[in-house]
Amino acid sequence: MGFVKFLLLIIFLVIAFFTAFRFPTEKEKKDKDLPFFLVKKHSFSFGVFLIIIGLLVIPAIGAIPVGHRGVVVRLGAVTGKILNEGIYMVKPLIENVKLMDVRVQAYSEDAASASKDLQEVRTKVTLNYFLLPNVVARIYQNLGDDYQRRIINPAIQEAVKASTALYEAEKLIVERSSVRDKIIENLKARLEIHGIMVEALSITDFAFSEEFTRAIEAKVTASQLALKAERDLERIKMEAEQKIATARAEAEALRLQKEMVTDKLIELRKVEVQKLALEKWDGHLPNFVGSDNVPILATFGDIKKSK
Repeated sequence: MGFVKFLLLIIFLVIAFFTAFRFPTEKEKKDKDLPFFLVKKHSFSFGVFLIIIGLLVIPAIGAIPVGHRGVVVRLGAVTGKILNEGIYMVKPLIENVKLMDVRVQAYSEDAASASKDLQEVRTKVTLNYFLLPNVVARIYQNLGDDYQRRIINPAIQEAVKASTALYEAEKLIVERSSVRDKIIENLKARLEIHGIMVEALSITDFAFSEEFTRAIEAKVTASQLALKAERDLERIKMEAEQKIATARAEAEALRLQKEMVTDKLIELRKVEVQKLALEKWDGHLPNFVGSDNVPILATFGDIKKSK
């Protein structure tokens, strides 16, 4: 808008300049009722009038962009009047407008603090906030347009210190959401009384001293090794229990098989073996079978007797 106003002012001044210093037309020169010097004087006066009007009116006209409010200042004092989005016009020369952004803004800051167990902690946070549109005049009057440096930065530093001091260093990591809620609670108490509303806050990083970081890494490594050893022990126990169960099942099976073996079953198995041998016999008698030189015919004879 500043460039547009400047361009309009230049165009207006150029028109006024040519009006003030223009030469009379041929018709005006031939007009006997109007002397030449009066024509020239009237043109100059009207041109000067246009220049004055342009210098006064154009700077007093402007527009409030989207997402902003205008604070009217008269002779250096805040009037309390707040202009909404759109075109405005203020009193020339004595009033001007200060723009205030009422959209949600982001502000990132690093804060140094200490944990409950006195460990050094560096916390990086990003705050999303916005200005209450109906109190921007009071904000500008009390804080100016440098409210981030004057109020938001100190509030973040204090809120982070107060919140991290409630937790031990290790819990700051695992209870990040709880720490964030504490910081938001502290920030709201410090900022909203000034008309600065907290929208959200993100903890983007926790940084500790090198010694503490190494200690945490060693503890994590030890925990992982202990967990692995515990899982290995559980696996070994499970494998041993499986072997015991398998052995018991095999022993039970053998016992059941032993109970099922009787004299009649043995005789029946002998008969089945002899029948199988007879089926496979090719009709040629061997000289001797076995170490006792018992003829196989004797075996066949035993078969007939058993029948």
